[in-house]
Amino acid sequence: MSNGLAIAAVSATLRQLLSHGLGIANVTVRSLDKAREVGLTNDQVNLFLYHTQINAAFSNMDMPRLLKPGETGHPPLPLNLFYLLTAYNDDANEVLSHALLGRAMSVLHDHPVLDAGEIESATQSNVLGSDLHEQIERVRITQQTLPAEEIAKLWPAFQTQYRTSVCYQVSVVLIESQRASKTPLPVLKRGKDGTGVTARADVGSPFPELLSVELPDRQFSARLGDVVTLKGNHLDAGTAKVLFLNPRLADPAPVTIEPGATDKEIKVTLTDDADLWVAGLYTVSVELTSGDDVRTTNELPLTVAPRITTLPATAPPDGNGTSEINVSFQPKFRPGQRAVLLIDDREIPAEPLPPIPPPPAHPNPTNTLKFIVKKAPVGNPFVRLRIDGVDSLLVRRPEDGPPFFDPTQKVTI
Repeated sequence: MSNGLAIAAVSATLRQLLSHGLGIANVTVRSLDKAREVGLTNDQVNLFLYHTQINAAFSNMDMPRLLKPGETGHPPLPLNLFYLLTAYNDDANEVLSHALLGRAMSVLHDHPVLDAGEIESATQSNVLGSDLHEQIERVRITQQTLPAEEIAKLWPAFQTQYRTSVCYQVSVVLIESQRASKTPLPVLKRGKDGTGVTARADVGSPFPELLSVELPDRQFSARLGDVVTLKGNHLDAGTAKVLFLNPRLADPAPVTIEPGATDKEIKVTLTDDADLWVAGLYTVSVELTSGDDVRTTNELPLTVAPRITTLPATAPPDGNGTSEINVSFQPKFRPGQRAVLLIDDREIPAEPLPPIPPPPAHPNPTNTLKFIVKKAPVGNPFVRLRIDGVDSLLVRRPEDGPPFFDPTQKVTI
């Protein structure tokens, strides 16, 4: 790679290449408006660097450098340079300038690559400090097919008359980044006690992990008292503690680990304590302790559904067609939760809980909620209790038969 003098080094090398190839000394590197001095009639070739562009092929590519394994550097600045080649001679006879232009194009055509010796020779006098000649990637010259109207647009911008010109691309110029490389300390040992990398014959994780949560009776939510099966890998890597976490609980909900746990399966019973649980969404994980080493598996989601314990047999509507339904359930409903009663296809919000004096007044957890059903549907509809988005289990799914609605979750209106 090279330093920031690389662009100047390319211009100087092209200038020397054309001067030697054409046998003329008047090869200039000027802008279009200053290329031709007034009154000159001798041969002249001008190179104008009109555009630079990032080279897409080398962009963000880490180039070979003197780096040791584990060290990382920053990618270089890869540039394509675009030059406009213009020939001048006696203005009274443009044929002479056309001949000079053809000879200049022939020189560049026969010399498509700038070698290190040419670059070093051209930069010794006027581009001191350039190290483009040390760049590993070769610098190539390619003629560009640029539409005449695009070339013509350059000349009015410099307020000078258009002359027939040819466009060339020179690439790639790699300017090395000045940011420091990262050089971490060498590794003392690999693997435990320096024995090297541990290889496994399978693609499974070597760490404890949960793969699935299975609920009884093929239900979609668990209820208090249910036995939940956790399946995974390496679940016997220490003393197990199963964590059921919900943002409304300060501590994990209580569960009992059933005997017979294996490395693939752990069964737990949700403790039937309505005061220590809430209905809603939980995350389940297993914490495994072995001596001072504590590992925790990934988390899987699990919903705990409310269980309706008491429904009124009837809820007759009053003269306005309004029914009052009081529902008892577990676990308890806590302040901040949202509860609705689903009657057929209607959603009835629960009545607000009464505050408990003295101030600051706040409601206590409760296992009974009141629902006021306006324009109550006459009949015997099924009902579901939804708390924090989780419904009570209305559908029974027996192992030896088709699913059916729980007949106990009905109310007569």
